[in-house]
Amino acid sequence: LCPADKTMEFNRDFRIRHYAGDVTYSVEGFLDKNKDPLFQDFKRLMYNSSDPVLKEMWPDGKMSITEVTKRPLTAATLFKNSIIALVDKLACKEPYYVRCIKPNEVKSPLLFDDGRCQHQVAYLGLLENVRVRRAGFAYRQPYARFLQRYKMTCEYTWPNHLMSSDQEAVEAIVNQHGFEDDVAYGHTKLFVRTPRTLFTLEQERAALIPILVLFLQKVWRGALARMRCRKIRAIYTIMAYYKCYKVKAHFWEVERRFANVRNMTDYGKNVEWPTPPAALVQFHRITQHLYHRWWARQLIKNIPPSDMAEVRAKVAALSALSGERVDWGYSRAWERDYLANAKDSPLTSSNFVRITKELKNKDQYGQVLFSCSVRMLNWFNNTKDRALLITDKHIYRLEPKKHFKVQKRISLDSVVGVSVTSGSDQMVALHTATQDDFLVHLQRGQLNPNQDRVGELVGSITDHFTRVKNTSLPVKVCTTALQVHMSGKPKSINVETKPGQTAADFKKSRTGFTLLLPHQ
Repeated sequence: LCPADKTMEFNRDFRIRHYAGDVTYSVEGFLDKNKDPLFQDFKRLMYNSSDPVLKEMWPDGKMSITEVTKRPLTAATLFKNSIIALVDKLACKEPYYVRCIKPNEVKSPLLFDDGRCQHQVAYLGLLENVRVRRAGFAYRQPYARFLQRYKMTCEYTWPNHLMSSDQEAVEAIVNQHGFEDDVAYGHTKLFVRTPRTLFTLEQERAALIPILVLFLQKVWRGALARMRCRKIRAIYTIMAYYKCYKVKAHFWEVERRFANVRNMTDYGKNVEWPTPPAALVQFHRITQHLYHRWWARQLIKNIPPSDMAEVRAKVAALSALSGERVDWGYSRAWERDYLANAKDSPLTSSNFVRITKELKNKDQYGQVLFSCSVRMLNWFNNTKDRALLITDKHIYRLEPKKHFKVQKRISLDSVVGVSVTSGSDQMVALHTATQDDFLVHLQRGQLNPNQDRVGELVGSITDHFTRVKNTSLPVKVCTTALQVHMSGKPKSINVETKPGQTAADFKKSRTGFTLLLPHQ
């Protein structure tokens, strides 16, 4: 009612002074706000609306005018009834009140009015409650719960105590920290007087928690690692036993398949080998090699000693030619010294035998490795018929028309390689260290006009180098032109077939020479 009071609107607001604070009200609409009773006819009108939402909001309107005789309750009556119901409900319960503090008047979550909060704390009696609690024991907790929370701070209670009761364990924790004068022991609870005791225990607990977490992590990781290690060991144990089983099974299968090979006609050559496990691949390869040696020994032991030189020469030829030359005479008997064979050279064999005896007495060679009539080039690049004699010390070029007169003699040690072609021709090149190679075409005698003697020559020479000189003689099988050196100059030798050609002969070409063969 005072215009000078600016805290309220003049002729509109009024304030009620309360012990907990002042409450300001406005008279505008005050009566309308408190006229809250709704008469039954209004409820009935809303209930009879065609809108289902309005009808559901007014369920009291379903009663007819004859069923309702009382006026509706006012707001004061409803509030009074609500208070009576609340008091009755609290009377049968054990109340526990929560004091709510209103921080500001604008309902903002970020605004804190310090003066208003202090005013509410003072009038709600919270300070008196705190003083009363601090005068006694403010904190109380059951022994089991206290022990569960703070047992890691004492060495006698961590991880589990061995005392007769939880109370003794709690006493051990309190005595270790020196809080005997600040606590009291009840039948089931521990009473703590000051917050300092709890703060100290909480600080120690907070410091120990990371250490315990690390310890638990270490133990758990160790347990996981041990479980993983046991699994890996089990896996490796299973793998080891399985590998042993596979190895034994392979041995049993090999033994089963090759148990009767001694009694077979082919000594088990056609027996299929089982597939070895990965651990026995190298051993399987060695076993096959040993079997092949045994199989070869079974065949060779039946060969008479007089034929062993021929067998060794054929083996050497097979290894040197490496399957690149299809036909090299392996299926026939090798005579080697064809010029001394009366069946192959009936007109000149006796004369050749006499000459070889003289050369043997003169040059002191041990044996004849190979001899044959050849077609070869002379110093003037002309082709002539000559005789080729290869001993264990020298290579001779002889003139058959002059009683096998020696035209050229070179040491066998000067031979550094042999070249042949992959075709059916009989051309052979003996490469020398002086780059003056022997280029010859082997001629077939009367013993068999279709004999291939290239393999015999190659096998005899390479076998001699391997057994006597302990060195391997390089053998090259050419699919195109054959390369030689004649008087130090490189030459290229090609092979061609020519219709009308009666005998094999060399012909000069731009790059060297061409061996002309009869057309078959």
